[in-house]
Amino acid sequence: MERLLLLGPVTYLDCVVFCIFLAPALIRQVGLFETVGCVLRALPFFLWELPRQFVRERYLEPREQQSLFVQKASAFEDFVIRCVKYAFGNVPANIGRVFFSKKVALPFLRFRLVRHGYREYPISWTEIQEEGFKGLWIIKDPSEQPDFVLYYAHGGGFSMGSSYFYLEFLLTWLSELSDAGYKNPAIFSLEYTLVPDAVFPTQLEEATRAYEYVLRVTRDPSQVCVSGDSAGATLILCLLLHLGSRRQTSDGEDHVPTRPALAVLISPWVTLNSVRHKNTISDYLDVKQLHQYGMQFAGGKMPEDNPLVSPGACKDMELWKRSSPEKGIFFTYGTDELFAPEIEGFMDMLQGAVDISSKKEAGGIHAWPVASLFLSDSLDDRLEGLRTMTEVIRKRIPSK
Repeated sequence: MERLLLLGPVTYLDCVVFCIFLAPALIRQVGLFETVGCVLRALPFFLWELPRQFVRERYLEPREQQSLFVQKASAFEDFVIRCVKYAFGNVPANIGRVFFSKKVALPFLRFRLVRHGYREYPISWTEIQEEGFKGLWIIKDPSEQPDFVLYYAHGGGFSMGSSYFYLEFLLTWLSELSDAGYKNPAIFSLEYTLVPDAVFPTQLEEATRAYEYVLRVTRDPSQVCVSGDSAGATLILCLLLHLGSRRQTSDGEDHVPTRPALAVLISPWVTLNSVRHKNTISDYLDVKQLHQYGMQFAGGKMPEDNPLVSPGACKDMELWKRSSPEKGIFFTYGTDELFAPEIEGFMDMLQGAVDISSKKEAGGIHAWPVASLFLSDSLDDRLEGLRTMTEVIRKRIPSK
């Protein structure tokens, strides 16, 4: 069977073209002076600190002193992640969000498609906008009813990111789902409102309305898997708790007929503020910046006990039983990421109440199944995360 889509890894040429699309978008949306100021502030890092750090830690340090990520990563992967780490901790969110915006991500994807011989999108996708939500609908054959739907929420600290930036990742995932045996898989990607344009509960309300739309289309929640990475995975957990909170029946039994069959979470930000959040040598996340994003999402005050804002705060196992998908929750995360201790603590808490399974990637950093598709050299490394998640889905949700 011919694959629907698989582009090659990102190259230095792609990086140059991305910057060509990015520069005018930054000037238009942020302003010339703020853009130039950000570039000037970054110059000492890129001209001196980055090369020095890269050479010392990658080539001069003994292997046993290197992080597991550096030991496993290619030079390109290592270099790009160091750049991302600087950007996460030092570039303002109003600039960062332009990197992931539709006006930059979509022309960049079109360039990559053309570079790989595609004149048109090989998979159908359309923008969906209804009252209270919007997103992207991706489907193998738009003339037929889907036999499986993946509902996805992107990451970005609630302050950055877009479905358009994730579009290549999602198109490739749909291709994997098709190869795995689904006749007509579909993906709905939620385009929720970013902070500070809106704060909680806006994003949860949008996620709920979009999920109701997916159920109207599929007419069968047993064929739906909810998924997301980072903050998007947080939103998915919030959605599950919200569904569980409102679906207890009057007869005393717990029925959640509208809950999805399965949840697949990539590096979820399960608790917005946790003492277990510690910066690591390899991961690009930064605790201080992360907690600031969390406070903005929560409306200016970090919640300590509201599970619909910070799901890890929910200790009610009966609510988790009522909220969790029938086929359970699958977690994938990396050993070298900032969230690893909190994710493991969260899974330990849910054991016994919820069907939990997971894959911990040795040397993996935050949201590595997403990043590796673009950065890794070998086909196996690029698709390992997607194939693992697809295999979990296929085993638990048979095609109709």
